[in-house]
Amino acid sequence: MKEVSVDQVPADAQLIDVREPDEYAAVRAEGAVNIPLSEFVARTDEINPDQDIYLICKSGGRSAQAGEYLEQARGWDNVINVAGGTTAWVEKGLPHQN
Repeated sequence: MKEVSVDQVPADAQLIDVREPDEYAAVRAEGAVNIPLSEFVARTDEINPDQDIYLICKSGGRSAQAGEYLEQARGWDNVINVAGGTTAWVEKGLPHQN
C-alpha cells in the first residue's frame, strides 16, 4: 500500500476517515467521509473503487488496517494511507472542520 504525507493528498481526493463517529465529529479533514473501522467491512460498497482511495485516521494505524483489508479482501491496488493522519493534517494547517 502506498503512503503519502498529508500535504500530498489532492484537494478533490476520495478521502475516507476510519475513526469512530465521536472522533470524526470533533475534528476532521475537509471533505473526508466517515466510514468507521468498526463498520468498515459492511460499508465498503460506499467506496468508489474506480478512484484512488485515501484513508485517514488519527495517526495512520487504523487507516493502514483498513487499507490492508481493501487490498487483500477486495483486491484493490489504488489504496493510499495518509501518514500522520488527522493529527498531522491539523498541525499542517490544512482545511479541516471542528
